[in-house]
Amino acid sequence: MKTTNHYNDIFCRRLKQARLASGLSQKRLGIAAGIDEFVASTRINRYEKGVHEPNAEIMQKLAEVLRVPLAYFYAEDNDLAELMLIFFSLSGRQREELMDYAKHRVTS
Repeated sequence: MKTTNHYNDIFCRRLKQARLASGLSQKRLGIAAGIDEFVASTRINRYEKGVHEPNAEIMQKLAEVLRVPLAYFYAEDNDLAELMLIFFSLSGRQREELMDYAKHRVTS
């Protein structure tokens, strides 16, 4: 059975991966997400280590700053997480085309 700790571990790992991929320091990410500059680095560090869990508003801001879908932080499967990032980067038209292709593949 999956536990809350399991999902917290996934969140911590994905947050750090997204932050590193964006090239942001913990402090810069925290400030960009609206966290006070004097505690920004410490708070992001604690989120990445699983000491604290951000509230829903902060999680959404982190996702926006990092340009990832919020669901990315909780994707258990690495392929699914990567697919989310790809899908999120596509234009509206490209998303429609990909969805049409996927639906066609599933029903064929």
